[in-house]
Amino acid sequence: MTTYNDFFVASAGAAAALTGLIFVGISINLKEIIKHKSLPTRASLALILLMAILINSMISLVNLPTQLWGIVLLIIGFGLWLILLIKDIGIYKKTAKLYKKIALLTLAVDQLASIPYLVAGLCLLNYCEYWIYLIVAGFVLSFVKAVWDAWVLLIEIMR
Repeated sequence: MTTYNDFFVASAGAAAALTGLIFVGISINLKEIIKHKSLPTRASLALILLMAILINSMISLVNLPTQLWGIVLLIIGFGLWLILLIKDIGIYKKTAKLYKKIALLTLAVDQLASIPYLVAGLCLLNYCEYWIYLIVAGFVLSFVKAVWDAWVLLIEIMR
């Protein structure tokens, strides 16, 4: 697993930097964010996705035994999937009819970002070689969604 240490170090640093960006976006536009029913939850989803990257990266750097690492990934992946699903359904219910399609799109991206962690955990438990590609997919989709949410919190909210 040490082969991928640089990837996990870079991912942890990027996740930490983007987390800071989202906190800045929230603090700059707090009054506007609170006016919208779903934006505080959307901000929390971006932070949760970034924390998943950070936690997975840190755990991956510890070099746990493969089976234990698979179990940890399954636990993190399941928790992430469930939290995102519950919060996204809440957002969908609060969203005006005009914006329901966008709410469904964000729900889909969140789900696509969380499922690779679950599959990677299963892959590690079964000694599958392709687990790293699943982690990369989960990280990339999580970063894309978090940046999208940061854009909404910093720029789109002012339109």
